[in-house]
Amino acid sequence: MLIARRSLFMGLLWTLLGAAPAFAQSLSGVETRANVEYARHDGQTLLGDAYMPAAPGKYPVVITVHGGGWQGGSKGAYRYWGPWLAQRGYVVFSVDYRLVKPGAKMYPQSVQDLRAAVQFVRSRAAEFKADPDRIALMGDSAGAHLAALVALGGETPVFARAYPDDPYATVNARVKAVVPVYGVFDMAQQWDHDLLSRPGDNIAEKFLGSPPFEDRKLYFEASPLSYAMKSSAAVSVLLANGTEDDVVDRAQTDAFFLALKQSGNFVRRYVMQGAGHYWLTDPIDEPGSYSGLFAPRLLRFLGERL
Repeated sequence: MLIARRSLFMGLLWTLLGAAPAFAQSLSGVETRANVEYARHDGQTLLGDAYMPAAPGKYPVVITVHGGGWQGGSKGAYRYWGPWLAQRGYVVFSVDYRLVKPGAKMYPQSVQDLRAAVQFVRSRAAEFKADPDRIALMGDSAGAHLAALVALGGETPVFARAYPDDPYATVNARVKAVVPVYGVFDMAQQWDHDLLSRPGDNIAEKFLGSPPFEDRKLYFEASPLSYAMKSSAAVSVLLANGTEDDVVDRAQTDAFFLALKQSGNFVRRYVMQGAGHYWLTDPIDEPGSYSGLFAPRLLRFLGERL
């Protein structure tokens, strides 16, 4: 029994030791800064994690936005993409934003938080080795919704100038590109979908604070689809979603893709056969990972459009 236990212990030890060099290598050439304060809204401190190439330079930036139905999740969701992109010449700033709490909606505050993150990165670009003229947004699910909304409609009055006392309130919040993955692009459609798929947790209604039959204009205003217009055609877009997504109907990406083509945006789409929801934040190097399949397409898009 003692020998068996010793053998098991040694096996685990060698497994851990074998994994250590791979982990160290995955972070080589990357400089990180955790819990950077990028804004303070209504008494709440908003934080982001920065991943930067270790070498001196001026690099394009990807601001990443986690999902979680606007009521959960954290900036740690991009702990794999941060180092991976930094090793390939990108600065990544993964942000938290204010989440829905029981009885309290969080629209448009979450959108305004993300705008502030763009303004912060642009203003403090030199500190983070960032190129202020080459900023992209990337998000999954609810994070994709926020990223697309800021990228296409972030300068509209409902989102802009909400916090005039912010140190960077007057800074431009426009971006060159956005990568929304299995996102919510039509809030009314999501409300309908939630009625069937999650009747006890209608995330669209929680986020906006009321159902569409009380304020349909609100649902239109909060939908990225509504901002796919010629005035936002300068933003390049890469869409991705899975064929088996049961959280966000793939028809939303279909409609958004068509609207972006009509408005003149440069837009590309990658459909993951057999994929459901949640896959973007899986380990990139994991065998069979949908993130791993998506990675070279993301890198090509960023290289060409950012």
